[in-house]
Amino acid sequence: MALLMSLPALAIDAILPALSLMKVHFHVASDNQVQFVIGFLFLGLTVGQLFFGPIADSFGRKNGIFGGLFIFILGTILCLFSFNFPMMLAGRFLQGFGASATRVICVAIARDLYHGRDMARIMSFIMAVFIFVPTIAPVLGQAILMISHWRWIFILYLIVAVGTLFWMWKRLPETLQLTDRRPFSPRSIFTDFSIVIRNKITLGYAIAAGFIFASFMGYLISAQQIFQSFYNTGEMFSVYFGLSALSIGVGSWGNGMLVKHFGMHLICMWALSFSILVSSIFFVLFDLTDPSVSFMPYMIYTVMIFFCLGFLFGNLNTLAIEPMGKHAGVASAIIGSLSSAIAVAGGTLIGQLYNHTLIPLVLGFLCFSILTLLLHIWLGRNIRAEK
Repeated sequence: MALLMSLPALAIDAILPALSLMKVHFHVASDNQVQFVIGFLFLGLTVGQLFFGPIADSFGRKNGIFGGLFIFILGTILCLFSFNFPMMLAGRFLQGFGASATRVICVAIARDLYHGRDMARIMSFIMAVFIFVPTIAPVLGQAILMISHWRWIFILYLIVAVGTLFWMWKRLPETLQLTDRRPFSPRSIFTDFSIVIRNKITLGYAIAAGFIFASFMGYLISAQQIFQSFYNTGEMFSVYFGLSALSIGVGSWGNGMLVKHFGMHLICMWALSFSILVSSIFFVLFDLTDPSVSFMPYMIYTVMIFFCLGFLFGNLNTLAIEPMGKHAGVASAIIGSLSSAIAVAGGTLIGQLYNHTLIPLVLGFLCFSILTLLLHIWLGRNIRAEK
């Protein structure tokens, strides 16, 4: 599950060191425009989840993932042989569309087998392994650039996708039994969608997950410009990026160890409060426009923020899908698609507001953490009222 869910992260992060080279190769007008190489993949992730959720509920989890991996491979081949920027963006969209199957169906598989705090624990351990990929992916991308052309990064994607497909075919059992499969018809799909959308707990936590994901996507979109243009780190970009991302994995692992004892609600409250506190302190005390004085504080800040995100990603998604049971496939699709749509909108806004300072990024983390905390408090009151 961790390897399958890591495919979108690999597709996002390994290409980051090559964005400046792609800008020159495709004659892209500005750094902010080349961000669409990341944004179009997220757009494919958003759209694809709505497609693969019903597929997984009707035809089984493995068949859905097989289809998604084939589309991902097709998109990777299109990127590999792209001769202009629109063709590259089309390939990235197909990559995201196909990779969405791994994201949405892996959550459904976890829900097939676990529930409640046990599911939160399993999802945290999956996320801990999953986060290892963003830690090493930029390093892999940078290593490829040191010895070859940036197109070889897409060959790396092909190798990983084909290897994962074969491993899954040999080792992954089908977790959705024939008796539990939903009819694949417009009426059935509409009914399932209505059940999910009318559940305010599921819908609310999907939005909350989207807020947190938006702040993180804003970082992903801006990371190459911040490290290579603002801080002039050069080839060390991938190392610094990986050090920050590693703390998400540490947080996810810690959540897996603690969630059964303290519960998802309390841990989310702590993580969001700490994120707001750290962002406020960093924004007030440091000059976010001066790279000569803010680098080490920025690294410490991102490590602490990402540590909090490690406690939030698994818990918010678990809280969203927990009420769904037999509708896990469609529910996972709606949760993933809605949170991704919010992330694409919010993250793109943060990225496009980048002005050669850290101000848009830090304000993004601060504002989205505040919104998520307020929503979490409101949803917690609704859950207690229902009980």
